[in-house]
This record gives sequence, structure tokens and C-alpha cells, in this order.
Amino acid sequence: MRSLIVTAFVSVDGVMEAPGGERGYRNSGWTMNSVEADEAAFEIKGREQEEAGALLLGRHSYEAFARVWPRMEEFAGYNSKPRYVVSTTLTEEDPRWPATILRTVEDVAELKRTEGGPLSVQGSATLGHALADAGLVDRYHLLVFPVLLGAGKRLFSDTDKDLTRLELVEHQVYSNGVQKQILDVVR
Repeated sequence: MRSLIVTAFVSVDGVMEAPGGERGYRNSGWTMNSVEADEAAFEIKGREQEEAGALLLGRHSYEAFARVWPRMEEFAGYNSKPRYVVSTTLTEEDPRWPATILRTVEDVAELKRTEGGPLSVQGSATLGHALADAGLVDRYHLLVFPVLLGAGKRLFSDTDKDLTRLELVEHQVYSNGVQKQILDVVR
């Protein structure tokens, strides 16, 4: 059975929207504009590419990434892996970045039951909420930035559900105040 890892850049108050400069969000680009660069903080991103068996994305993230990731050398690892996009509305894959279209969270549960490396969820706030609410997330890879953003898409849903315990399995604080937190979901 595959594990499912949600990975995100997140503010202390839980916002994950537009960390890299995506249009439409007032604090867009906050990861680059809020702290001084420390390349050590991004070691986890390289490790994720090596360890992932496939990418799992929501429609909005898939469409945004398909425009740029295939041309980016730093994403060569992800570009060579299978991709899955969960969408009820997408009718065909983007030919620049082919992916298998899944329709439901149940389809993701079926995919988890297959053999292979971890499924890595990048961006995809709405999908991340649905996967966590369905009990399908096994681990979180977070880079927590020392900023408060107020409004914006949150990493965690506000669904009223039972307590979910997390176990901190790896943690590091970098010179710029960014914290790496790797948390396993305790079952």
C-alpha cells in the first residue's frame, strides 16, 4: 500500500495560498518576500522528488503546474513520474504534462492500495482537505514560514471531525526562521 504525503509551504496561521507568486492573492509570493533565502530549508523538496512514486494534484494546481513545471529543470524528478489529477470537471489531460484523471476521493483510496512509492500532493488545498477529511493522509511535509497572512486558503479544512493526532518525526529550524516539520498521522 502506498503512503500519501501532503507537502506545503504554510504560514504560522495556516495559509498556504500562492506561496510562489500566483496571481489573484494579495500576499502572492510570500515565501520569497517574507524571509531571507536559506537554501538548506529546501533540502526537503529535493528529497520529496527522489522519494515520490507519483504526483497527486487537484485540478487548479495541475493546470497551474502544467504551464511551467515541464520546462523547469529543478522539477525533472517530478516530470518523469506518473501524475494523477483529481477533478470532477476536467475533461482531458494537458498534453504538455499528461496525467491520469481521477474523479473521486474513493479513486484515490484505490490508488493508495496499489504498489509503488508515496503519492505526493503538491499545492492542491481543496484536494488536501478532502483527503484529510477522508482519512487518507499519512504524512505532512511542511515548511512553516514565520509570517501571519490572515485570509487565504488554509492547509487544513474546517470540517467538524474527531481529533487527529500527529507525531513529529523530523524537525529543523533554519537561519531565516523557517521550520521544517514532518508529521505522521497517528492511526
